[in-house]
Amino acid sequence: MENFVTLRPNFSVKAFKYTYGLFAGEKMELHGGNILGGEVAKAGATTFRAVNPGTAEELPTVFHEATEAEAGRALQLAQQAFPEYRHKSADAIAKFLEAIAAGLETLGQELIVRAHAETALPEPRLLSERGRTASQLKMFATLIREGSWVDARIDRADPGRMPPKPDLRRMLVPMGPVVVFGASNFPLAFSICGGDTASALAAGNPVVAKAHPAHPGTSEMAARVIQKAARDCALPAGVFSMVHGTKPDVSVALVRHPSTRAVGFTGSLQAGRALFNAAAGRPSPIPVFAEMGSINPVFVLPNALKQRGAQLAQSLAKSVTAGVGQFCTKPGLVVGLEGATLDEFRQSLGASVSSTPSGTMLHAGIASRYGTECEKRLRIPDLQLVATQDKSSQDKSKTQAQAAVFTTRAQSFLKNPELHEEMFGPSTLIVGCESVGQLEEIARSLEGQLTVSVHATEQDLKEHGGLIDILREKAGRLVFGGVPTGVEVGPAMHHGGPYPATTDSRFTSVGTAAILRFVRPVCYQDSPSECLPPELKDENPRGIWRLVDGEWTQAAIAVASSTKT
Repeated sequence: MENFVTLRPNFSVKAFKYTYGLFAGEKMELHGGNILGGEVAKAGATTFRAVNPGTAEELPTVFHEATEAEAGRALQLAQQAFPEYRHKSADAIAKFLEAIAAGLETLGQELIVRAHAETALPEPRLLSERGRTASQLKMFATLIREGSWVDARIDRADPGRMPPKPDLRRMLVPMGPVVVFGASNFPLAFSICGGDTASALAAGNPVVAKAHPAHPGTSEMAARVIQKAARDCALPAGVFSMVHGTKPDVSVALVRHPSTRAVGFTGSLQAGRALFNAAAGRPSPIPVFAEMGSINPVFVLPNALKQRGAQLAQSLAKSVTAGVGQFCTKPGLVVGLEGATLDEFRQSLGASVSSTPSGTMLHAGIASRYGTECEKRLRIPDLQLVATQDKSSQDKSKTQAQAAVFTTRAQSFLKNPELHEEMFGPSTLIVGCESVGQLEEIARSLEGQLTVSVHATEQDLKEHGGLIDILREKAGRLVFGGVPTGVEVGPAMHHGGPYPATTDSRFTSVGTAAILRFVRPVCYQDSPSECLPPELKDENPRGIWRLVDGEWTQAAIAVASSTKT
């Protein structure tokens, strides 16, 4: 055992398992503590348990809410680790990310069973999500090994110019400790080992993760995978920590800590804005990259509705109810022109949604808020319930929600701001417009969205070009002929959008471009070669693409003027 780690006095074998992970074939025994680098801390008096939303039963492990001192300790360790970690080679960091991916896969069914108990998400969904999480980690490993993502730019000196032109060399560098908040609806892909953590680590930043209190056991298992990967890859222990918290105090303390340099968040507008405000109020403000959801409107134009209205109703019903409506890209608004075809579409969508079996929501708080919002909508004048699931089909012992379809007129939508807000759950609102002008008025009234979907024929697009221009200004992703649920993880994906969908529409939380959130540019002027990072040296030892004197090339500086590749 001493070959793995120097044991502290009175450090038991059981504590070793808690801190450094499992030996081959052993079941992970959850400890419920806060993971501070290589340590486990349980100083706080406040404890809580996870609740199985499918049975309303408490799960056995007791989890310890972090104290402000423990949160501070995590960030101090991260700050101490940063100078060493940021100088690790791209290959060393890539191996770390790959070790995390392998560790998630090695946990096998044990991780899936715990995640299911804490979220009620079905096993196939969780298996798919784990695959996505591992793939994201490997994707960033590939990205940083290739290296061109640092956007290296070199303008060589021209001493003969008047005034003399200096030698300028610019690239992206890591920022420092990043705080990542786990999401409720993706216990793996947007939580402890998710895209925010993967992209921050890939960029060379230590991470302090805040576990979501609805799935603390899943979070601990994922955190211990990262902890073990850091040890196996000989990285400083403070490169990763994880803390628990059920109240806003810990979250705000993490954001306000002077060592924190950036924040990644996925969740509600209320919580995201609170973190954003806390970050802006610091003596030295920091960026908060918060994805806060949207209503993801779907515009169904007349010819498309006439040609494939029934088919569209079925696909939208599946999109609205997928994951019990708990995706940030769930279509919560459908807009079309009034007429017989829209009437048929309403009935068809209502029939498809009402026949969908009830599903268990992630936790009781989400289910309660969804039920309250549905009741509030029924009290709005000029708004009708088209269809809902039969209440008798609900299991009272579970945290279940009824899917619903509402409808209203354009004027009612325009004068009721609450109809523009996201309802996190399996419902959607159909808005009927009397004219093309009203259709465009609805589009202009929308706030920023993660997605906007358009169903149109070629003729529709010719007749509604102005509408498309309006919608482009509202969305991070324009979807044509499809549904917004399902976010492909790849270099071209943009999962973001104008406020309030996110706090900065220039950045994405999905795909390789997500790494750009957690870096900053540095320019070296007339720097000696020994002070330059490899990416900016004349020899270009990494062989990356660089913009040299205005031309993209992989060549070394000595031959850049005569060789282009």
